[in-house]
Amino acid sequence: MKLISITTILLLLVSVESIAQISFTTEYFGTSSYRDEHNQKVGSSKGSALTYQGTANLPLSMRVNENNQPTVWGIGLSGAYVSLDNKNFTEPLVLSEIMNLQMALFHIRPLSQRWSMMATVGVGVYTDDTRFSHLRFRNVLGSAGVVFIRRMLPNLELGAGVALNNAFGYPMAFPALYVNWNYGRKLTCNFSAMDGVNLSVGYNVNEVFNISLITEMGGQMALTELDGDDKIFTHQYIVVGFRPELKIAKRISVPITIGFNAIRTAYYDGRSLSAFFKAMGRENDPCFQISPYLSASIVLRLR
Repeated sequence: MKLISITTILLLLVSVESIAQISFTTEYFGTSSYRDEHNQKVGSSKGSALTYQGTANLPLSMRVNENNQPTVWGIGLSGAYVSLDNKNFTEPLVLSEIMNLQMALFHIRPLSQRWSMMATVGVGVYTDDTRFSHLRFRNVLGSAGVVFIRRMLPNLELGAGVALNNAFGYPMAFPALYVNWNYGRKLTCNFSAMDGVNLSVGYNVNEVFNISLITEMGGQMALTELDGDDKIFTHQYIVVGFRPELKIAKRISVPITIGFNAIRTAYYDGRSLSAFFKAMGRENDPCFQISPYLSASIVLRLR
């Protein structure tokens, strides 16, 4: 099962609600055993991980028409550092650290009362070495994409388009999907497929506190080298948990998540078209098993 989604690579899509937002997040993944593509334990290999992530979606210009539809030019910035604490590995199967830095210019505009368009172009650095003097061209990934979105209902948007990147050494096109759905005010349900697949069911206790049950996908990657060959190292996870969120000011909130990671994949793939299709047909991705999960964030909404 190939878990890595094209939106994880691209920094492609943002929701209107997060256009003007800055967030910082720390995540902890507890220790668990490591299994190979045949779902067999790899000796006594095990590991945990700690991530530090920051994102900023900053509008450069924004206006709203008579139908309350925004036209936006903006910049998206994100950075992530992952420390993987791996133990008892006798082969180089898992990296010890990952750094991702991304920047993208995005544009959102209405096409009609029901249709809108979102486009982006960006560049990112994906490496297993935090020393900038060691960065090489192979660590750089360019991307672009366009998605056409239709408002099906007042609370439901669906979209599809195309995304491009050079992850396999030359530009390739992939399908890009957009889903944004929300329901309710006191008891809420939100589903999105933009920078991963996220689902939350929550209850707004009052104006300053709410609690949710969430399922989210996240991840990082490194464009690196192993035994003289160019490789993509994927670190991706699905987490499930409870998320109390405290609003400490009008535009500042602190969500904390307590739960577990259902799966945490960590593996190398080749940077070739044949390696891509081989991975797509693989039944299991090498991964760490279920473990405790804890995260804390601070979110600043600028509007």
